[in-house]
Amino acid sequence: MTPMQVRIWKPLLAAAALAFATVAQAELTPWKDYTLSDAVWQVSTIKVEPGMGDVYLEGLKKTWVAGMELRKKLGYIEDYQILWSDLPQSGEFNVLLIVKFKNSVDLAPNKAKYEAFMKEWGETRQKEAKDLQQKVYPGARKIVGQYDFRQVTLK
Repeated sequence: MTPMQVRIWKPLLAAAALAFATVAQAELTPWKDYTLSDAVWQVSTIKVEPGMGDVYLEGLKKTWVAGMELRKKLGYIEDYQILWSDLPQSGEFNVLLIVKFKNSVDLAPNKAKYEAFMKEWGETRQKEAKDLQQKVYPGARKIVGQYDFRQVTLK
């Protein structure tokens, strides 16, 4: 590096280092500087194999969507979504399955809710869902991640 380049780059590098040091020293306090939502979004990242999109969607309609609709009807969840990538080969996943819960309490195991759901779901649906999970889903998709998210609101 020439002396002229050193004179130009030295102040820029110092400014960049100072900017990063300032960011690293930031100290935010929950509920003072930001809040976290009570609501929790449970997100599953899915990799659907090429050519298996319609097969997977058909299975989702019969199992996951039907189950989400029943959970919504019973008041166990607030909402759900399927997000499908326009660029299916662009990364490790190409589908998001999202479920919104009112709060963390709704994520906890609950025997009464489970029994009410299973009674309404019925034995026929249980068998169909099990068959799809064992025979269709393994060749159609892979679950690559599962996450619980809260919305952050900065003040």
